Amino acid sequence: MAKGKAKSGRLSIFKGHKARLNEAIFHILALKGPLTIYDVHKQLKAQRGLTHIRYASVNKRVRSLEELGYVKRMGVKKTKAGFNASIYQLSARARLAMLLNSISLDDLLTRVDEATAQRF
Repeated sequence: MAKGKAKSGRLSIFKGHKARLNEAIFHILALKGPLTIYDVHKQLKAQRGLTHIRYASVNKRVRSLEELGYVKRMGVKKTKAGFNASIYQLSARARLAMLLNSISLDDLLTRVDEATAQRF
């Protein structure tokens, strides 16, 4: 039997103290499409329970997710202040992670028939 959080059936991207922010960023980018970090932060602040999130935290998290391959940079947008801001979108890896996170392992095992289970 798996014991504790380390051996649970959840993906590592959705574990720990950064999990809530990761999930919220994925959700916003999935619903709204490609956005700048500033726009992601603005959307996060509008959500109940995440009004205390600072821009610097969102900036670090999005850049970290980019390094891990969950978010990819797709272009540059000129801001009103005259700066160039990168536009980020979800990668296929992030979409798969969201799908796997929404399906519990118990539910998956009850849906799989005997023939499919024998292939593995």
